Amino acid sequence: MTPTVLGLLTGLVLGLAAAFGGFGAFLVVAVLAALGLLAGRALEGKLDLSQLLGRDRR
Repeated sequence: MTPTVLGLLTGLVLGLAAAFGGFGAFLVVAVLAALGLLAGRALEGKLDLSQLLGRDRR
Protein backbone atom coordinates (compact mmCIF):
# COMPACT_ATOMS: atom_id res chain seq x y z
CA MET A 1 0.00 0.00 0.00
CA THR A 2 1.48 3.31 -1.04
CA PRO A 3 1.76 6.23 1.39
CA THR A 4 -0.74 8.16 -0.73
CA VAL A 5 -3.39 5.45 -0.41
CA LEU A 6 -2.67 5.06 3.29
CA GLY A 7 -3.03 8.81 3.82
CA LEU A 8 -6.26 8.82 1.85
CA LEU A 9 -7.73 6.01 3.95
CA THR A 10 -6.62 7.66 7.18
CA GLY A 11 -8.24 10.93 6.13
CA LEU A 12 -11.41 9.09 5.18
CA VAL A 13 -11.65 7.34 8.56
CA LEU A 14 -10.96 10.57 10.44
CA GLY A 15 -13.56 12.39 8.37
CA LEU A 16 -16.18 9.73 9.03
CA ALA A 17 -15.40 9.78 12.75
CA ALA A 18 -15.80 13.56 12.82
CA ALA A 19 -19.02 13.47 10.79
CA PHE A 20 -20.81 10.73 12.71
CA GLY A 21 -19.19 10.76 16.15
CA GLY A 22 -18.36 14.38 16.74
CA PHE A 23 -15.12 15.95 17.84
CA GLY A 24 -14.49 13.50 20.69
CA ALA A 25 -14.62 10.51 18.34
CA PHE A 26 -12.37 12.37 15.92
CA LEU A 27 -9.74 12.83 18.62
CA VAL A 28 -9.91 9.19 19.71
CA VAL A 29 -9.48 7.97 16.13
CA ALA A 30 -6.61 10.42 15.52
CA VAL A 31 -4.74 9.31 18.66
CA LEU A 32 -5.23 5.62 17.87
CA ALA A 33 -4.08 6.20 14.28
CA ALA A 34 -0.91 7.91 15.54
CA LEU A 35 -0.21 5.06 17.97
CA GLY A 36 -0.75 2.53 15.20
CA LEU A 37 1.61 4.44 12.95
CA LEU A 38 4.31 4.49 15.62
CA ALA A 39 3.87 0.78 16.34
CA GLY A 40 4.05 -0.08 12.65
CA ARG A 41 7.17 1.99 12.10
CA ALA A 42 8.82 0.41 15.15
CA LEU A 43 7.99 -3.11 13.93
CA GLU A 44 9.37 -2.31 10.49
CA GLY A 45 12.59 -1.06 12.04
CA LYS A 46 12.11 2.48 10.73
CA LEU A 47 11.74 3.98 14.21
CA ASP A 48 14.44 3.62 16.83
CA LEU A 49 12.89 3.48 20.29
CA SER A 50 16.11 2.64 22.16
CA GLN A 51 16.66 6.26 23.24
CA LEU A 52 13.14 6.52 24.63
CA LEU A 53 13.38 3.17 26.41
CA GLY A 54 16.87 3.86 27.80
CA ARG A 55 18.51 0.92 26.03
CA ASP A 56 21.52 0.90 23.77
CA ARG A 57 21.74 -1.31 20.69
CA ARG A 58 25.35 -2.31 21.16
